[in-house]
Amino acid sequence: MPNNNKFTLSIVVPAYNEEEVLPEFHKRLTEVLENLSVPVEILYVNDGSSDETLKVINGFHDPRVAVIDLSRNFGKEIALTAGLDHACGEAVVVIDADLQDPPELIPQLIDKWQEGFDVVYARRTTRDGESFLKKASAKLFYRVIQGVSRVKIPADTGDFRLLSRRAVEALKQLRETHRFMKGLFAWIGYPQVAVNYHRDPRFAGKTKWNYWQLWNFALEGITSFTINPLKIATYLGLMTSVFSFTYALFIIYKTLVFGESVQGYPSLMVVILFLGGVQLMSLGVIGEYLGRMFNETKQRPLYFVNSFNPSTSQNESDQ
Repeated sequence: MPNNNKFTLSIVVPAYNEEEVLPEFHKRLTEVLENLSVPVEILYVNDGSSDETLKVINGFHDPRVAVIDLSRNFGKEIALTAGLDHACGEAVVVIDADLQDPPELIPQLIDKWQEGFDVVYARRTTRDGESFLKKASAKLFYRVIQGVSRVKIPADTGDFRLLSRRAVEALKQLRETHRFMKGLFAWIGYPQVAVNYHRDPRFAGKTKWNYWQLWNFALEGITSFTINPLKIATYLGLMTSVFSFTYALFIIYKTLVFGESVQGYPSLMVVILFLGGVQLMSLGVIGEYLGRMFNETKQRPLYFVNSFNPSTSQNESDQ
């Protein structure tokens, strides 16, 4: 059970080309933190931004701010990992900088953590500012991955959550290259609970996720937490083989009994194309897993840090 009065809070904020929204985000975040009366470190992770994101962060002049500047753009999942690797607090909050996830919810997350939960995740009840297609595809993705994975990943839940020190230390042991953080948060187990909230539209700037990137992200999540696609390919191949063998017996029987010559070029082409499509699809599924195995066996570092400027308040506490 965490101490209700004395603990350090870490806020991990991955940022990629967020110069437009960062000033307002930091303003709202600091307003929330001022009412908590606990030591705080705010870790901004600059994920290789090409705009003035790093300059904006360095201009905050807040002693609680620490800046992790990655050597290039590694992607949000890796940026989150870098932030968690450097976070020192007994409680660690992960939140995006686009203000779709309200910083004002952080006190509620802390309250649930103090009740004894290791992971307190924010669950979206509504998603303003997003198209019907994006909402529908997100809902479908969560239902699919819940159906095929043995790890129960909470539906309608992003990365916005609070993690205990025990949960963070567990996550730090998972160094896989292909990282689906929503799945990893669930995989570690420990007591977890949801806090519902209303998700706002993006405050400023543009989303970094187009539909192609979301599709690849969905593939990443499914292949990271289940081998069911491989099983489906196996079963589909088995059923196709049984159907093909049955059809072949039917053709032989028809020819021997009725004395008809083998005809039907169009139907033959349909069968060949169908079998070819099944084979290529199965090879594609195998290739997705094989490619991920290839990347994992390289055992490359997940990221490199260009510079790390710890918070002034953290330096003082270390001394």
